[in-house]
Amino acid sequence: MSAVHPEIYLARHGNTAWTLTGQHTGLTDLPLTPNGECNARRLGDRLQGMTFAKVFTSPLQRAARTCALAGFGAMAETDPDLVEWDYGQYEGLRLAEILQKRPDWQLFRDGCPGGESPAQIGERADRVVERVRVVPGNVLLFSSGHFIRVLAARWLALSPGSAGRYFVLSPASLSALSYEHNLSQPVIRLWNDDHHVAA
Repeated sequence: MSAVHPEIYLARHGNTAWTLTGQHTGLTDLPLTPNGECNARRLGDRLQGMTFAKVFTSPLQRAARTCALAGFGAMAETDPDLVEWDYGQYEGLRLAEILQKRPDWQLFRDGCPGGESPAQIGERADRVVERVRVVPGNVLLFSSGHFIRVLAARWLALSPGSAGRYFVLSPASLSALSYEHNLSQPVIRLWNDDHHVAA
């Protein structure tokens, strides 16, 4: 890709215990499972040979460890805006448990009591977009699923509340944002590539 059309690669962290149980994992700082560590290394294999002007990671250990195992820990900068959605009172709960209390709840529409609203996480995503758009070259980000989905929506200038829910992501997957003809035409170039991931 030429310097005129840089690509922003989005790496989701590998599995944690709560990824496997379907519990909402926002700011709880869980480690990767052995499978999560394996797939972080496989993500590194997927990225082999690629060069990045900047690498940023969430400070949460599941993202930072994925970054390190993928081979980018030495050059990564920690960005607190890359942390996962703050789920507030819904932290650690499964969707079924939340729906028992609030049957019509939708994360991307309603946000979380005691946590972040879609507008608040959208503001964080906007700050990340502003930072990466001025980097002269490709960028690699390590973060979590719901935040990356909001980031993709904001890259396209879509509402985090109405668009983020459409971008499903697998653990240790790789996605890429870029531009089509010029810098005023942002696009999604790659989404949820997990061919390198071991079951």
